[in-house]
Amino acid sequence: MDKTYFLLSLSLFLVLFHGSLGRRADRPCQQQQQGQCQLDRLNALRPDDRIKCEAGVIESWDPNHDQFQCAGVAVVRRTIEPNGLLLPSYTNAPQLVYIVQLICVWFFFSGKVLTGTLMPGCPETFQESQESRGQGSRRFQDQHQKVRQFREGDVIALPAGVAHWFFNEGNEPVVAVSVIDVAHSANQLDVLSPRNFYLAGNPEDEFRQVEDQPRRHGEQQTGRESYRGHGQQQCNNVFCGMDTRFLAEAFNINEQVARRLQGESDRRGNIVRVKGGLQIVRPPSLRQEEQIQQQRPGEQFNGLEETMCTMRIGENIGDPSRADVFTPEAGRISTVNSHNLPILRYIQLSAERGVLYNEAMMVPHWNLNAHSIMYAIRGQARIQVVDHSGRTVFDGEMREGQVLTVPQNFAVVKRAEQNRFEWVSFKTNDNAMISPLAGRTSAIRAMPAEVLANAFRISVEEARRIKFERQETTLVSLRSSRSGSWAEA
Repeated sequence: MDKTYFLLSLSLFLVLFHGSLGRRADRPCQQQQQGQCQLDRLNALRPDDRIKCEAGVIESWDPNHDQFQCAGVAVVRRTIEPNGLLLPSYTNAPQLVYIVQLICVWFFFSGKVLTGTLMPGCPETFQESQESRGQGSRRFQDQHQKVRQFREGDVIALPAGVAHWFFNEGNEPVVAVSVIDVAHSANQLDVLSPRNFYLAGNPEDEFRQVEDQPRRHGEQQTGRESYRGHGQQQCNNVFCGMDTRFLAEAFNINEQVARRLQGESDRRGNIVRVKGGLQIVRPPSLRQEEQIQQQRPGEQFNGLEETMCTMRIGENIGDPSRADVFTPEAGRISTVNSHNLPILRYIQLSAERGVLYNEAMMVPHWNLNAHSIMYAIRGQARIQVVDHSGRTVFDGEMREGQVLTVPQNFAVVKRAEQNRFEWVSFKTNDNAMISPLAGRTSAIRAMPAEVLANAFRISVEEARRIKFERQETTLVSLRSSRSGSWAEA
């Protein structure tokens, strides 16, 4: 009995302790942000800056814009060409990456995007076997940390300060959109300013400082493009400021090789082309793995997959069969949060992937505990956003490639009028929640009819119609017949 009581008490303590952690101020920059969300107007924004690299393009939105200052985030879109390698780097804040486009043929989910996250202190669990070394040749046996494969629709979580790289081994360009949570407590550098620290090459700053003052009221500047010229010599990776003698001693190499680490003569940019592809140690595809397991029926897992070093960093929310909300006539919504991807608990971010069919609507709602940064993947939709005083701060079309910030608690409604609309929303809470204003689970539905009648100065019968006329929860088809299928209270 005493043991049972102890276990119950311990469980209750852990639940309460975890809840208190969830309520603590994980975003210390929130105080500095107060006053940043006094927005008179929102705009659907296109990138402000464009950097052309050897094997791709990097486009970024100005982080000084009021909308991003309000949400405490920075947004960047990278297009990686075939055999393109995004050089290893780390950021001063956690981020979520969404694979928007990856045109190729998928076999058993064997992705074409490779990435490595280099967790400090974790072992090199991917190792080259003795049999893979050539006969009579002497070379180092390669080993490295885990390499993961991703596909279109995947969300990838990257903690602050953790180095990572991306490689496109497919035959078509890969488009990836990243939202960096610069207001997170992990960022103890500049308030609301993103910084990328590259470990190699001679990259350009993806968020170059804008000379003008931060723009107000949704003003958009003309996008600019840059390309590193042959006459430009500079050094931008973390080894550049170190003495070559120190580097030579640290790596036990000669100074000539140490100078190569600094990349002073490298003009390839942030995304470089790999000739012949990457020859690295990695696991087989799912089909090959199943064949191997059939040949070794007695083999068991050793528990290593449960450690921090090998925890999952990705979840696919683009697959239609993965939908959390689905209406055949209206569309679908998929979400990823710390319940189905536990690493998000540490970085305090989550994501939502939505599809609206023609003449469909996502009912008016608000985000209870997070800002929402929407990126339009395909198509277009009419969107309205309303602030606390009832002002319409955005009323217009959102098109493919644009970004729109919806601040916490602002009411928003989306409607696809002529074309199918697809989007992904990055949210600044690991368990972001919405509260619908219409439909079966709405705040209006939960109120007594008498309260609605007196609040809106309508009859009780009209209040009941408002409550029960719409039976859907989140997504509504506007083409469906409205037969008055409402219930009596």
